Amino acid sequence: MAAEILWQDRDVKFDVAPSQLNLRTGEKLIDKLDAVEDTKGNNGDRGCLRVTNLRIIWSSIEMPRANLSIGFNCVIGISTRTAVSKLRGTVEALYILCKSHSTRFEFIFTNLVPGSPRLFTSIISVHRAYETSKLYRDLKLRGALIKDKQLRLLPQEEVYDKVNGVWNLSSDQGNLGTFYITNVRLMWHANINESFNVSIPYIQMKTVKVRDSKFGIALVVETSPVSGGYVLGFRIDPLEKLQATAKMIQNLHKVYSACPVFGVEFDVDSTPQSMEELTHAPIQDDIEVEYDNQTDAFAAYFADGNKEADREPVYSEELGLAVEKLKEGITISGLWEVITA
Repeated sequence: MAAEILWQDRDVKFDVAPSQLNLRTGEKLIDKLDAVEDTKGNNGDRGCLRVTNLRIIWSSIEMPRANLSIGFNCVIGISTRTAVSKLRGTVEALYILCKSHSTRFEFIFTNLVPGSPRLFTSIISVHRAYETSKLYRDLKLRGALIKDKQLRLLPQEEVYDKVNGVWNLSSDQGNLGTFYITNVRLMWHANINESFNVSIPYIQMKTVKVRDSKFGIALVVETSPVSGGYVLGFRIDPLEKLQATAKMIQNLHKVYSACPVFGVEFDVDSTPQSMEELTHAPIQDDIEVEYDNQTDAFAAYFADGNKEADREPVYSEELGLAVEKLKEGITISGLWEVITA
């Protein structure tokens, strides 16, 4: 049984069917704000914003078909700056910079409740919790997984079995190592070099089978395309031990698929009450923008999504070179803040 494909935290979607806004198995609602404006794409439109352990969901109250789903894995920068809201005027807003499928998007959200920092604190804090729990969801090669000859357990992780004498068949000669089978992942490391290892979350397992190989009967784990589509082979002797190990992994995979553990734990009651209590270090990433004639809703969130033609060049004293004339209210320094946020 393959786990349900995880896309909610790894994609940015616009104006989707209501079913795609429903929480998937294992997705938990962390906070809900009933008065938030999507200031960039739907300025003047009051909406509902939900924060889950995987994404941010915004939908218009008057037109529910106008909606957004923003996966936390796509977020590369969060900042607060002033924006012009049709409903609140010039006000401090939350800017979220994302990258999805090599395309950059910018979202601006304004809390319509005056004086409340909840929009900022909830999203920033949950994103931080998401970033520090990636081993629950991502395949990891050669990580710092072992300490003092023991698996470094994640906060909600339990070891169900430790299997010695496991050969990794990734090379012609094979490497002898050890399995750790837990409630959220399968981990193997080489005995002579613990840094030669792999951590495979159940959410990234496509199939787990016992089949013949050039090394004989082996346990074969195929991972999802999202995690690289690896085919990993392991041999355990005797055959009865291999079959028992495979059965345990298959059963735990099935149990996990029915109730995934994504590792993002957050209590709204512990949310910082002011922006001063937050110290958010933006995640830097290289950005490549691709424009591909999508819908207007899609284009509205580009850095200059409504632009239809190049503007006349003007001299920029700040840069010392000619640049395209900026839109009214936009500055070079402001654009630089967006890029480096």
